[in-house]
Amino acid sequence: MHYQMSISIKSERKIVAMRQAGKIVASVLEILRSQIKPGMKTKELDDIAAREIAKLGAKASFKGYYGFPASLCVSINDEIVHGIPGNRIIKEGDIVSLDLGAIFDGFHGDAAITVGVGKTTSQAKQLMKTTEAALMAGINAAHDGAMLGDVSAAIQEYVESRGFSVVREYTGHGIGSEMHEDPQIPNFGWAGTGLELKKGMTLAIEPMVNAGGWHTRVGTDNWGVFTADGSLSAHFEHTIAITNGEPEVLTIV
Repeated sequence: MHYQMSISIKSERKIVAMRQAGKIVASVLEILRSQIKPGMKTKELDDIAAREIAKLGAKASFKGYYGFPASLCVSINDEIVHGIPGNRIIKEGDIVSLDLGAIFDGFHGDAAITVGVGKTTSQAKQLMKTTEAALMAGINAAHDGAMLGDVSAAIQEYVESRGFSVVREYTGHGIGSEMHEDPQIPNFGWAGTGLELKKGMTLAIEPMVNAGGWHTRVGTDNWGVFTADGSLSAHFEHTIAITNGEPEVLTIV
């Protein structure tokens, strides 16, 4: 996949547009969270996402991206990311990862949540809680003058301290006028290493966490990515901007 380098100093227009794109993504994800239920087909969620993005004056980032056929990625249980919505029925007890991007005024917002449907297992609940907390640990480490490895290490340390594993073949990324820009942001690494973060950088941080081992496999459609051992996986993501102080989370309402 091709990446373009994020520029350290961003125009105000870019940040304003990315805030709006982020709010749209966050709003649509909350709608999806409120409407998901057992018996739904995953394509119904995609229909909702496409309708709501358009209603809010944005375009879907994912639709047509490298040929991806939908506006929303829907990944269930042992599917980590890039699940194509279709006729699969969502069941009681599933955990469903929803990954969504939107373009507003030429700039992208990108976020993901994992939702438990009905009554889920204690392991599933802990996995989702850990993944979301690991995302926040990574965000809290992302400030002007920090190193990219500080973010990666914070995520890995939190996840592994809870007995889970971070996916290593897929990463977070820079984001702006392109959905995927440099730098790539691994969810594992060493503090004090890598690129120095600068005010104005915009990043999509996205831990993908498995209940079992970290190895993955690609499904037969060449899109969906699954845990190699069939264990559950969760995915949370925010788009952020590096500032002089605390990082600004852009994908919130």
